[in-house]
Amino acid sequence: MKKLLVAFLFICTKNMYAQTNLSKDVTLTGYAEAYYGINFANPSNHENSNFLYNYKRHNEFAINLAMLKIAYSKENSRGNFALMAGNYAQYNLANEPTWAQFIYEANIGFKVSKKKNVWIDAGIMPSHIGFESAIGADSYNLSRSILAENSPYYETGVRLSYTSKNEKLYAAFLALNGWQKIQKPNNIQRPSFGIQLTYKPTDKLTINYSNFQGSDKPDSLHAPRLFQDVYAIYEPTKKFSLVIGFDFGIEKYRANKNAYWFSPIIIAKYNLNDKSKIACRVEYYNDANQIIIATNTANGFQTYGFSANYDYAIRKNLLWRVEAKHFLSKDKIFDNNHHHNNNNLLTSLSLKW
Repeated sequence: MKKLLVAFLFICTKNMYAQTNLSKDVTLTGYAEAYYGINFANPSNHENSNFLYNYKRHNEFAINLAMLKIAYSKENSRGNFALMAGNYAQYNLANEPTWAQFIYEANIGFKVSKKKNVWIDAGIMPSHIGFESAIGADSYNLSRSILAENSPYYETGVRLSYTSKNEKLYAAFLALNGWQKIQKPNNIQRPSFGIQLTYKPTDKLTINYSNFQGSDKPDSLHAPRLFQDVYAIYEPTKKFSLVIGFDFGIEKYRANKNAYWFSPIIIAKYNLNDKSKIACRVEYYNDANQIIIATNTANGFQTYGFSANYDYAIRKNLLWRVEAKHFLSKDKIFDNNHHHNNNNLLTSLSLKW
């Protein structure tokens, strides 16, 4: 599968600066991102913290994501298929069967109504939760936030969606295999569900609510999970934009006890000129009961994150980025449980076509 992906990428290099139209209804696009990162804790195994899944390698030149996508779109039907390789696939899909670890997206859909914009899509799809994806160049920051790294990037199931005629409202209901699952795990028979509502009152403001209702534990444990994600994207001018988000999850922890986790975040981006941008992120993630992130410490995962990045567009679709990042934890969870804080420096070069 890796050889197949490399072959596809090689074929597409002559068209790397624009999507390729194979026919009127079929397009071919791709993305590749190389990076080099330094973790000042100097981990001997070259792996960054266990709560991170992108840009995972320390002191090593690596590929975070290389992806090739073919898309079909007609008036009443559509489909997407994408293969991938890199650290994102290696670490984020480590628990999936081998055949699934190279699939970024695989879905088909059809329009239900002739008069209304109502669709049914089925297959492996990008997650309906959050404002970040694995495509680094589409995100405000070089690295992903803690809340993005620890909520679903992808999902498998069926989605019923509606978009209003003026495109101000989007609503979707999903039946899913589970919390970021391609193949449903053994001992989980119950389905999971999700809802997404996106409202754009003006061109400058987007408000989104998404949730997940289901379980990530075997049915015998009776541990239902309710997770909710809210964010707003505000772009008052062409130069400045702001993202404010909040995640909240609750899960049955013991016989008569619920555990919860939450994460607020704020990101600001400023365009210096047509080629240069800067962005800053402040975030906090509290998972004291270690439902999502295990630390094996007294206070669990209670960590602040601070980052700042600079972007420079070398070409229209060729982006160089550099980011400095600092983590501060209540417990000593870094460098083999010796330190409360951790510093990272990261640079990347990404290409979209």
